[in-house]
Amino acid sequence: MTAPVFVDANVLIYARDPGELAKQQRAQVWLAHLWREGIGRTSMQVLSDFYVNVTRKLAAPVAPESAWQELSTFLAWRPQPIDDALMRRAWEIEQRHRLSWWDSMVVGAAQLQGCELMLTEDLQDGTVFGGVTVRSPFTLDVREPAAAYAVTPLAKPRHRSRGRPRRPHPGPPP
Repeated sequence: MTAPVFVDANVLIYARDPGELAKQQRAQVWLAHLWREGIGRTSMQVLSDFYVNVTRKLAAPVAPESAWQELSTFLAWRPQPIDDALMRRAWEIEQRHRLSWWDSMVVGAAQLQGCELMLTEDLQDGTVFGGVTVRSPFTLDVREPAAAYAVTPLAKPRHRSRGRPRRPHPGPPP
């Protein structure tokens, strides 16, 4: 897998949540893989969501300084800013796919960053939005190869196609 992979807030949050040990471990494995490969991507919206949730909503909240330190490491992933391009893309996605505004913003950010895979448990696993495939990091193993679909050429038809009959080819004059 060499294409960028978009990471949603729930993956970052689970990586810090000891209350969900199995999910925490899976999220950490995915994040380590994305760092090692240099293919992780996210958005400013996701980082904001991460900060609020880990400092205020976890059973054992993270200290703001620690959360900020971790958040700032993800700035290396060049998070998608909330700008006019993202707003326009999110509106198109919301209208076309009937997603919530916040989900449309996340999908739009993944599209604008050229991601082929988006790790989240907030959207239906396996759904494709304009080239971005949604997968749950808690069901997709890091070692699973990305699906590759090769287009094979069609075999030459063995029968004449339907439609107008062929005109007989005029032969040599008698």
